[in-house]
This record gives sequence, structure tokens and C-alpha cells, in this order.
Amino acid sequence: MLSMISRKALLERTLAELVYGAPEIRTEGDKKYLYVHYRLTGKQVTNFIGEFSDELLSVITSNNEKAKQIKRELRELNHQLHTLGYQETSLDEKVQRNLDFAKRNLSLTIHSQAILEGVATTFASTEDIIEGSKVQGMSPTDVAKIVNMKHAWEFILDPDVITSESDLTLLMQINKMVEEGFYYNAGKLRDVPVRIGGTSWQPELPLESKVKEDLTTIVQSKKSNIDKTIEFVLYIQKSQLFIDGNKRTAIIFANHFMIKRGLGLIYIPAELTDEYKTLLVKYYETGQKSAIFDFLKQKCCLLI
Repeated sequence: MLSMISRKALLERTLAELVYGAPEIRTEGDKKYLYVHYRLTGKQVTNFIGEFSDELLSVITSNNEKAKQIKRELRELNHQLHTLGYQETSLDEKVQRNLDFAKRNLSLTIHSQAILEGVATTFASTEDIIEGSKVQGMSPTDVAKIVNMKHAWEFILDPDVITSESDLTLLMQINKMVEEGFYYNAGKLRDVPVRIGGTSWQPELPLESKVKEDLTTIVQSKKSNIDKTIEFVLYIQKSQLFIDGNKRTAIIFANHFMIKRGLGLIYIPAELTDEYKTLLVKYYETGQKSAIFDFLKQKCCLLI
């Protein structure tokens, strides 16, 4: 069901960002302008699109067809979810407040993850990419990584997804979105050995049953929820559960656990990236996590 909810959330976001509607051309003086009309929550809405051109009208026409297809698929998904007994959940006030807080800080969290990943981007460029604007001087690969993170974050911030369990199914879905277009086996536990840059330490191959057990152990432990959040980050990164994208996946998954409880956010501030990487290598090689645990708790938790 989670994959269906994920698809539903993606389609709803796509539809919300799509410029479509019944076109109208208005003439003012010697110029023509394009407007579109559509219904939103039962009300007729009119939006100004821009100065008229055949190209712009063609885009609107194409988008209208896309909107029809999206609405058709949404109807089918909603029917299937209803058949499975799915009901939209009303959120606790503190969780809703945390969702709003996370959305307001989306550029900050994604930029910090991009820097940790080695993506050559500025905060302004990251913000432009998140908002759908074109940027100059960045490779398509780096842009795609930021777009993928945006999709993964939007996924966990969906009200239906935030109420789901922080389990292996969710974890794999996040990695699939983070690595979309980069690896054919994105979202699947790796079945090949990996090496980590900067250290000779090599993690074992992950077993699905063991990973499920480890995640459950963290959730059911008697530690505070903040400590559990940090345990998720460290466990997923050190285990290298996926062929790539483990740091990004770990942070987004941990934030799902944190936001679900209305606690705030966890992220690695861009200016602390080098310090964090040094601590991470030491943790990989020694297994001693007190230093990196304290670092994450004292410098990387943005509580509300």
C-alpha cells in the first residue's frame, strides 16, 4: 500500500505544479495575453499565464492532456486504496506544526545533504532547483541528485506517509527515490560488496531479516526518541544498506521518524561537513560512536 500512497502523493504534487486549464486570450491595446480557467475545490479560478504566443498555448494544450491522465490515474488509485480500507489520517497538531517547519526549511536541509554528498552547489542554486528554476554551471548529475532529494523529502512530508511506520519498506522507498535514474537496483538492499572512500573498513552484506530486526530494535529500545533518531542515522550509514545514497537515505528516514513525533529536524550543517566526515570515518573504523553521537545530538538537531 505504501507504494500506492507514494504514487498518489507524487501525482498530486505533479498536478499542483502543472499549469493547465481552459485557455482564454485577452487583448489589451496591441498585445494579447493568455489566461487559463480551472476549478479548484469546487470554485472557478482564473490565472494569468503570460503574453500570448503559439508556443505558450501549445504548452497549455499539452499540459491539459497530462492533467487528464493524472486525474484518471488518481481516480483509479483512490478507488484501489478505498478497496484496501485506506483512510486519510488527521494529524496531531504538533506533527502538523513539524511538517510546516520542515517545509519552511526544505532548502536548508537539502542543501546541507547536497554538500555532504559532494555536490557542487550554493544555497541559492539549491533553492532555485527546488523551485523548478534552471541553474547555470552545474552538472546534470548534481542537479538530478538535488531533484531526487526534493522528491524524497516531499514524499515523507506527505500527511499520509508521515503517519506510516519507520520501517524497512519506507527505508527502501526513500532510497529508490534518492537514487532514481542512477542505479537499476535503487531501493533494494545491496547484494555486492562496497568500499567506502577514505577508509579501509568494509561493511558486511545486509540481510533483509537482520535489517528488519535491527530497525525494530532501535524503535523498541528504551532510549529517547532523539537518541533513536541518531541511532537510525548511524546504523544506516555504517551498514551501507544500499549500493549508493546511504547518507541521504539515512538522514531523510531519520527525519521521518523525528517529524512523525513532532520533534523537529536533524541535518548536518554545511559548514560542519568536514568535521562530520572525519568523525564518521573514525566511527566506521573503530565502532566507537560516542563522539559522533554527541556531535549529531548537540550540533545537528533542530528541535521545536
